[in-house]
Amino acid sequence: MTAGADELVVGASVEVEVGPVAHGGHCVARHHGQVLFVRHTLPGERVRAVVTEIGPRGRFLRADAVEVLEAAPGRVERPCPWSGPGLCGGCDWQHVDLTAQRALKRAVILEQFSRLADLDLTAHLGREVEVEAVPGDRDGLGWRTRVEFAVDQDGRPGLRRHRSHDIVPVDTCLIADPRVLGTGVLETIHPGSTAVDVIVPSVGEPVVVEVPDGPVPVVRERVALSALTPPVGDLELEVSARGFWQVHPGAARTFVSTVLDWLAPQPGERALDLYAGVGVFAAALARRVGPQGMVTAIEGDRVATEHARDNLAASGWVEVVRDRVDRATRRLVRAGSTVDLVVLDPPRTGAGRQVCRDLAALRPRAIGYVACDPAALARDVGYLAEQGYTLTDLRAFDAFPMTHHMELVAVLHPTP
Repeated sequence: MTAGADELVVGASVEVEVGPVAHGGHCVARHHGQVLFVRHTLPGERVRAVVTEIGPRGRFLRADAVEVLEAAPGRVERPCPWSGPGLCGGCDWQHVDLTAQRALKRAVILEQFSRLADLDLTAHLGREVEVEAVPGDRDGLGWRTRVEFAVDQDGRPGLRRHRSHDIVPVDTCLIADPRVLGTGVLETIHPGSTAVDVIVPSVGEPVVVEVPDGPVPVVRERVALSALTPPVGDLELEVSARGFWQVHPGAARTFVSTVLDWLAPQPGERALDLYAGVGVFAAALARRVGPQGMVTAIEGDRVATEHARDNLAASGWVEVVRDRVDRATRRLVRAGSTVDLVVLDPPRTGAGRQVCRDLAALRPRAIGYVACDPAALARDVGYLAEQGYTLTDLRAFDAFPMTHHMELVAVLHPTP
């Protein structure tokens, strides 16, 4: 039975007309004035949705579209049997074809920049923003080279439901690199483990790590940059099997080459790599600025910093600093330092107002920003605009097909 306006409790069923896409893999609908964030639907559809969660103070509800009454263009049959309401929560858009997925992501980017940075991206850039494919997947599948499977109390591996600790035992994962499944991880019982990680590095064989007690090896990742103009040469870096690395096989090369193309580092320049991880951007910058220049890489994670020092040891003009980025940039500003270039790849929350203020005080001629969240990027672009830096270009990449996630690369210059 369809619920009335005063009966919207968890488990209640409602028929709704679905409105625009929202950030987070759902669309917005309303029922007698109540806002619902509905998964597994598309803008323009009419669906029967079941309420799954009540938001803080009842300001909104979360729901799943369990029946499509009127479908929208772009809807397709889900390729994965484990995708859908009440099943694995890893994918948001398996019911949407790839072209439509990217259109949804583009709409999210435009809305976030309009709302959080007061910026009409299309007018500002003088062109449409497109969400570009990243080389290396197979029609949006088979791309994830690092997968963490949860393990239930019986040792069976699986994936979690959306916004839940519940584990769905699965026998496949279509977005995983086939070599992940080739390890037999899903046919194996893992007693005593809470999770099992499978890593397919670009150099060497797949690695399986039992969590929490299994040994964590070091793997090597190669970033092919020899074809750039001017060429940088391929990078090969060590990284902890459980450390951060881009999970799409084409992502690292795409992002590094985009940043280098826009920043055009010159011999002798001083560059700052913030949230440096194991040093992929620092290594690429070091090749361009040369021994006459200087690169400072700042990273807060102990293990990543140790790997960065090993990865960059051959470049004596690179300094690796283990510190929080906000504290390190504040120290540079107080010392009166300046730099020519900045690259930052912050966590999902973004850099924040204080770090943006300090970056501007270092007076770089250009800032390259790699973002995994359009809202965080839009906020930080707004903060940098307050400090005299203007967004001059932006590219968006579909580095996580079938999910609402994306990656953006932006470049900012001093406002004329």
